[in-house]
Amino acid sequence: MFSKAMAINDEIVRLRRTIHANPELGFQEYQTAALVADTLNEIGGYKIQTQVGKTGVVAELGDSGPLIAIRADMDALPIQEANDIPYRSSNPGVMHACGHDAHTAILLGVAHLLRQSYAEEPWVGRVRLLFQPSEERFDENGISGATAMIDDGALEGIDAVIALHVASDNPSGQLSFHDGPSMAAVDSFDAWIRGDGGHGAYPHNGSDPIYMLAPILTALYAIPSRRVNPIAPSVVSLGQVTGGAVHNVIPNEVMLRGTLRSMSADVREQLWQEVENALRLSELMGGSYELEISRGYPSLVNDPVANGWMKQVTSDLLGAEVVINGQPAMGAEDFAYMTQRAKGAMFMLGAATPDGIVRHHHTSIFDIDESVLAPGAAVLAETARRFVTGQL
Repeated sequence: MFSKAMAINDEIVRLRRTIHANPELGFQEYQTAALVADTLNEIGGYKIQTQVGKTGVVAELGDSGPLIAIRADMDALPIQEANDIPYRSSNPGVMHACGHDAHTAILLGVAHLLRQSYAEEPWVGRVRLLFQPSEERFDENGISGATAMIDDGALEGIDAVIALHVASDNPSGQLSFHDGPSMAAVDSFDAWIRGDGGHGAYPHNGSDPIYMLAPILTALYAIPSRRVNPIAPSVVSLGQVTGGAVHNVIPNEVMLRGTLRSMSADVREQLWQEVENALRLSELMGGSYELEISRGYPSLVNDPVANGWMKQVTSDLLGAEVVINGQPAMGAEDFAYMTQRAKGAMFMLGAATPDGIVRHHHTSIFDIDESVLAPGAAVLAETARRFVTGQL
């Protein structure tokens, strides 16, 4: 499978660059979805559905038997690209800064490889390719792309689901695997601390929400180290603090916005309660508070068996030396919803660029080493082939 993947390397790279140059935000991936559908039609042999989960594409190969799904996300981010490359984003303020262009191109490469394999030796089994919209954001109803596709039946009947994610921070060519909770559950909160406000010269005549903020900030940042069991991963971070407008007026309100990350359901619920406990300090200082928590993605839990399949395939195709036992990360991934529905796992495909510059995800200089695209496609395709042929 590896040699076959390398034979279509140039095509995978071309697709990645085309998608990179034409990024689209979540649930707006019309051009990307059209490219995917057109490419699948050119490959042939697939039953194709479009507009799944709004802008997603589903393609299935085979007629009966065990069913494995492979997922790739397609959406970009609201970032202005700073890279000076021929295929830089042509859409101002929008950029593929998390590698979803690579994921989509890799899965199209998988489609090529599996179609070729099926034509050479038809199997009794099915492979379903899931080109998913909007991993990065929710719609107005709080639905992300994975949930939208699930709601439209994209996972019906599947026995397993696998995926990869490029990792620009990891050495190129290393494949990192982690069993169990591997990416964090993510929630966000909006909070308002309220007081009387008043003249800055007479603070004793009212209650000051900025003054209340000081112990509340201390309490919030102490949650992971002083309230949660220190061996249980958790994060509380504030991204916005807003209050007041002029230098001599005490405002009557301060607004906070933050993110919560956790790996277990128990800690997740504890974080919600601890944030509220911290905000209650305002009541001891003559004020009040309001809290809104928006529940996000659950923790991504990788099934050890599914991970084992991909580890074995990686060792067989690329060599055991590229298989790395990875660590959990506090980023979030809506692929977690899919692994709740079937045995599944995602591995990290190391893709650090050879120039030595660390091109972090979600930054304007994000980029990857394209030499990892074909090997990534080979691992996914061979895992699927072995699954449907009963070799796993």
